[in-house]
Amino acid sequence: MAHAREMLATSPRQPLFDRDALTRSIDACFDCAQVCTACADACLGEDMVAELRRCIRLDLDCADVCEVTGRALSRQTETDEQALRRLIEACADSCRACAEECERHAEMHEHCRVCADTCRECEQSCRALLEAA
Repeated sequence: MAHAREMLATSPRQPLFDRDALTRSIDACFDCAQVCTACADACLGEDMVAELRRCIRLDLDCADVCEVTGRALSRQTETDEQALRRLIEACADSCRACAEECERHAEMHEHCRVCADTCRECEQSCRALLEAA
């Protein structure tokens, strides 16, 4: 169960971004990090692992960027707005690249389809957060 909304409500600081959009982005980032990690692991289990190297790399990069972004978005005190905006943009870009690669394998590997969909959701959430500010 996600508790981002509840924790944001307890902060003595007003969030930099719209609270609903922020909550959605935090949840989307952590969800995407988990799915990308699981997709990379599933790719490693496939017989054609050599053909999935780029997918694995982008999965792991995306998972790391999403994890960091979710953590940074969770902190409301003394925020460096410009750095945070760049991080959100990087997260959206990483999700886009990972989704595009996973979509190339989605017909053959269901885990890539799920990952692509999740990355697209996170990308959209990050872009919506930037627009809602």
